Amino acid sequence: MESATDNIDRTLLIIDQIMKIIADKVQDGIRIVTAATEGVCSVQINLALQGDTIVDAMFYGGCNGNLQGICALARGQKISDVKERLQGIRCGNKATSCPDQFAQMLEALM
Repeated sequence: MESATDNIDRTLLIIDQIMKIIADKVQDGIRIVTAATEGVCSVQINLALQGDTIVDAMFYGGCNGNLQGICALARGQKISDVKERLQGIRCGNKATSCPDQFAQMLEALM
């Protein structure tokens, strides 16, 4: 079984889009995870977790104001609650969205 301190290189299939966890480490008791997104305007998501609670999140690229709002709303919330709310959201004609990619990242970490 993998521990949270192991660097993890996992690939997850997301509605015909590939998201890749590119870093997963623990620093001062906080789990820090980075994922590369696919098929959306944002290119990367950084996430800080303490247990099953989101401490912080940050998107690189994408609709800055909207993504800052999603991150602000996610802070202090349980992984499962945020995943449930964001999963399946689509952006325009895309099969996924930045919030959906975030939800899929959270699913991979549960």
